[in-house]
Amino acid sequence: MSQKNPQWEQEIAKRRTFAIISHPDAGKTTMTEKLLYYGGAIREAGMVKGRKNSKHATSDWMEIEKKRGISVTSSAMDFEYKGHRINILDTPGHQDFSEDTYRTLTAADAAVMIIDVAKGVEAQTIKLFKVCRMRGIPIFTFINKLDRHGKDPFELLEEIERVLGIRSYPMNWPIGMGSHFSGVYDRMKSRVELYQDGSQHEDIRFFEVSGPDDPLIGERVGQDLWQQLQEEIALLDVAGDAFDMELIGKGELTPVFFGSAINNFGVQTFLDNFLQMAPPPSPKKSSVGLIDPYSHPFSGFIFKIQANMNPAHRDRVAFLRICSGRFERGMTVKHVRLGKEIKLAQPVQFMAQDREIVEESYAGDVIGLFDPGIFQIGDTLCVGQPFEYEEMPHFSPEFFSRVMVKDAMKHKQFQKGIMQLTEEGTVQLFRTYPMEELILGVVGVLQFEVLEYRLKAEYGVEITLTRLPYQIARWLEGEKAALDALKNKTVTDRYGRPVMLFESEYQLRMAMEKYLNIKFHESSLGLKSVHA
Repeated sequence: MSQKNPQWEQEIAKRRTFAIISHPDAGKTTMTEKLLYYGGAIREAGMVKGRKNSKHATSDWMEIEKKRGISVTSSAMDFEYKGHRINILDTPGHQDFSEDTYRTLTAADAAVMIIDVAKGVEAQTIKLFKVCRMRGIPIFTFINKLDRHGKDPFELLEEIERVLGIRSYPMNWPIGMGSHFSGVYDRMKSRVELYQDGSQHEDIRFFEVSGPDDPLIGERVGQDLWQQLQEEIALLDVAGDAFDMELIGKGELTPVFFGSAINNFGVQTFLDNFLQMAPPPSPKKSSVGLIDPYSHPFSGFIFKIQANMNPAHRDRVAFLRICSGRFERGMTVKHVRLGKEIKLAQPVQFMAQDREIVEESYAGDVIGLFDPGIFQIGDTLCVGQPFEYEEMPHFSPEFFSRVMVKDAMKHKQFQKGIMQLTEEGTVQLFRTYPMEELILGVVGVLQFEVLEYRLKAEYGVEITLTRLPYQIARWLEGEKAALDALKNKTVTDRYGRPVMLFESEYQLRMAMEKYLNIKFHESSLGLKSVHA
């Protein structure tokens, strides 16, 4: 084990790596753009709506994303702000997203949850939140679109606790809403941040007060809103949760901020507070115990693979989360799964499609590596004694289709495309027994459309998809004889592991009662591959 390096410590402590999660249209991509704007990474925030012009959101790069105005893939972006190095992992918020979204969360040290004030906690937010809770990472909440009328703030806090099972502490509190929205009261700093309708709030306009009962508030926002604020803050102080950094760090208490990302209101305040509370890179679990980011030499894991980010070059990029130590361009590292050493010659960092060569990076950073076909999701790269980080989870798909290539002469390109997109995590691939038919499973239906689009655009292959009635997949574990007896009722995943597909929860329960000597797993985590 290496000794701590003072320069490394300083650099790693500056890192903040987080994912932004939300339901579609809650304002996640807009929020990402505003954060990049504050970091000086872009000159103006690209609007997500009104895509008739050429100004697309910086985090959306795939052609299908530009056409539909949604985020399909997970982007990784970085920038400097007030002495911090910030890595944003922008996950798809679309309801038809992919497993790639889940895996991206394994590379984050914290999550920012965007909630629409009018819609509250929505289905997609619940799914993503569960993954964050599984990992015990801190979650910071931004309730968006206060310039529109929505749910009562107390109702939203109650909903967060009831639906997501997490307590909350409002860092600020809205003064009015919709057409009456006048600003927010900062509970920690005893100041009022004023909202200006039609403004982009390049500068924060605020005035300090002695507390919510300061008459100066009434003079600036009106007597009715002032009285309402006093009553609501008094209720919060008595009945609300106390501020507790330890609980925030464990992901058991979420700090809540109110604002309007589209109008740039509350975003900078949120970012400044977030950087003070969010954790720097933390130790990660591995086959040899916890790996300390400060004292261990370079190591990291591949959490995402993206083919054809630049169609002109037919390239393939593996996204690496650096978990410990310092990375230098050209360094030689151990590729643990392959058991050989490789040289990392052209590492890059991203701003959507734009990329630049990286000379050095530290724990917490996300870099892209050119992949000639040697990387898989979950691979560990390290210097020194080899070890492996925790296996990447594969989640149960919810939609299934049989896939066939239309032109049999293009079978080779079809096989190549399917395998590469499977390795990226766009789809999960299953094979039937004994016919070896191909079945694709996805977490969200849009992934079928993405698959068709990319196979045609990138590999020149057209396919036929036939939807199947299955809704659930379960990985099977048991004695070989017991599993062999079920071969005609199962499919295998791309690692040769047996999987049973079900049309309903009822069918699953019946199977579990019938085959008591078989374990049914919701994900493949911890299960051995039948073949490498």
